[in-house]
Amino acid sequence: MTKVAGSGADDGHGWAERLAWAYGLIAPEPGERAAALVRLASARAEVRTARARFNEAWRLTSGLGHEAQCREPVLVAAREAYDQVAGRCLPEALWNTPISGGISTWSGLPFALLFLEWEARYPQEWTQHAKAWGTKQTLIRKLAIGGHGEAVRGKLVDLVDLVVQRAYRCKDREYVRVARAVDGDDLRDRLDGAHRSDDPWAQLHASYVLWLLDHPEIPNTRHVWRAWLADSSSQ
Repeated sequence: MTKVAGSGADDGHGWAERLAWAYGLIAPEPGERAAALVRLASARAEVRTARARFNEAWRLTSGLGHEAQCREPVLVAAREAYDQVAGRCLPEALWNTPISGGISTWSGLPFALLFLEWEARYPQEWTQHAKAWGTKQTLIRKLAIGGHGEAVRGKLVDLVDLVVQRAYRCKDREYVRVARAVDGDDLRDRLDGAHRSDDPWAQLHASYVLWLLDHPEIPNTRHVWRAWLADSSSQ
């Protein structure tokens, strides 16, 4: 189950047609987010049903041998049905379409950014309804490259800014990769503002990221973080 089936699945129009509702997940209005969460819950229920049917079809055809099983119409139909519903759901849609040609040209990029922005802005809702730490990590790592267009780079700067201003969450450390990839005056101005804020988390995280930006040769490891923290605390 590695490809979303259906017409237009791999272009921007196909993605928008299936997932335009998901922008409600990052809406500032609680009512709009609540409506999007209802839509997501319905999509997740469809995915669970389709997955169960695929697993049952796999079980029933498992005695045919691998090649014959993969051609078996019952299994093919179950797989296509799963791919159809998964393509209308998050995070499943981000699992089911391979990123070919690099993430910068991937038609699913707007929804990868949306998924990360949802986690950054509304972490409790994301955790309750679509927690996927591995997906978060994979997307961040793939996005941590240079050469993005202005709009995408701006989104990534926003994400780094949001994340440094909160208590640490699983895989947040990966955003240092993004900060290094999109380093520039605008990002450093944001980080400097966070460093000078009244929020202790923002002060701490922004200072650490700025230090790493000034020392690109230093890896972002737990050991480095602890050593930096100990050194900062002693000053």
